[in-house]
Amino acid sequence: MSTGNEIERAEAEGHAERQIFSALLTPHRSLNRTGFLAVMLFLSVVSFVTGIVFLMQGAWPVLGFFGLDVLVVWWAFKVNFRTGRAREEITVTTTELRVRRISHHGQVAEWTFNPLWVRLDMEVDEDFGIEHLYLISRGHQIQLARFLGPDEKASFYKGLIEALNAAKRGPTYNPVT
Repeated sequence: MSTGNEIERAEAEGHAERQIFSALLTPHRSLNRTGFLAVMLFLSVVSFVTGIVFLMQGAWPVLGFFGLDVLVVWWAFKVNFRTGRAREEITVTTTELRVRRISHHGQVAEWTFNPLWVRLDMEVDEDFGIEHLYLISRGHQIQLARFLGPDEKASFYKGLIEALNAAKRGPTYNPVT
């Protein structure tokens, strides 16, 4: 038989609160490792063959420049993949909204807000759509979802607003579970 105090008992025992919303946002990368290797192999072969043609015509320094081009493209892809390690983690429970931002260098910044005191704001461009999403609470403003495109930001905004409204309604008791 239930006493109706399961929520209070779970909090007193130190159980984690039920998450209302959880999102992991990462930068989009259209090229995976296999694609990277294929592009680099293709570029290397084309550069090598073209460099050999120039070498046979007596323009031997061109071969080195083709090799340098491949090296610069490889370096640019590596930098791009490294910046792809950045992410944002957003979780909403009935008592807190937590934003955890991890840069591509591994630096962590974390903010915790009371969902009752939080509001979302956005900058909208008529042609482009949602450009920026901001989380505002008690004088603090942080930008969210910087990795996302306009349509993805709109979907994220809708989900986060629903979660914040659910958090503002408070925990619900469900005797069936």
